[in-house]
Amino acid sequence: MVESKAGEMPLRERKKLRTRRALVETALELFSEKGFAAATLDELVEAVEVSKRTFFRTFASKEDVALAPERELWRAYADDIKERHFGAETSLLAVFERSLYAAVAGMEDGWERRFLASRALADATPALNAHSLRHCSEVTDEVVDIAVTGLGSAAQAPLPVRLLLELMLSAWRGALREWSTPGGEQDRAALVAHMDAAFAVVPTVLELAAADTPGSRTLRP
Repeated sequence: MVESKAGEMPLRERKKLRTRRALVETALELFSEKGFAAATLDELVEAVEVSKRTFFRTFASKEDVALAPERELWRAYADDIKERHFGAETSLLAVFERSLYAAVAGMEDGWERRFLASRALADATPALNAHSLRHCSEVTDEVVDIAVTGLGSAAQAPLPVRLLLELMLSAWRGALREWSTPGGEQDRAALVAHMDAAFAVVPTVLELAAADTPGSRTLRP
């Protein structure tokens, strides 16, 4: 949720947002210090001074709170895609990329720090990484459906849309890899700069794919 809009919420919603933020911040600190598996839900709710009932009204599981920064980004991304215009004057790749830039820009203050901590946890925890991959797959399916519907008769089939989205996501993962490397700048501006560099390579990849026409491929036994 965008930070500037918090003051416009009713008091009850602001309290819920503060509780959510506290749970995410504390969970990431606790999980990073003790390890995701070793840290317990009892320790988390005690540290935040909330009940388990409150926790489960906010998150479905330990995995969900650990991956909250990532889930926030992809929720914002899918919501932005829904508002985009799909037309001949704008390439589908450009729509996918612009929505990701908008989602990153719309994250609240401090999101990038939490996102890096969350990704480090996922990389170190196979079960958590599997949870992350499953969620990514679900969001991919959602975005493909949105894009195919938005394109209407211009969309021949979902598969090309999915392949183009996966190509952009591969560039995104490359940008993340560079951004999260220790020793470099890890603020929001640095992430955007790495996105610029990674996305700039995508047209070259598409040109290489276009040069390899179906007729030039050789079937191998």
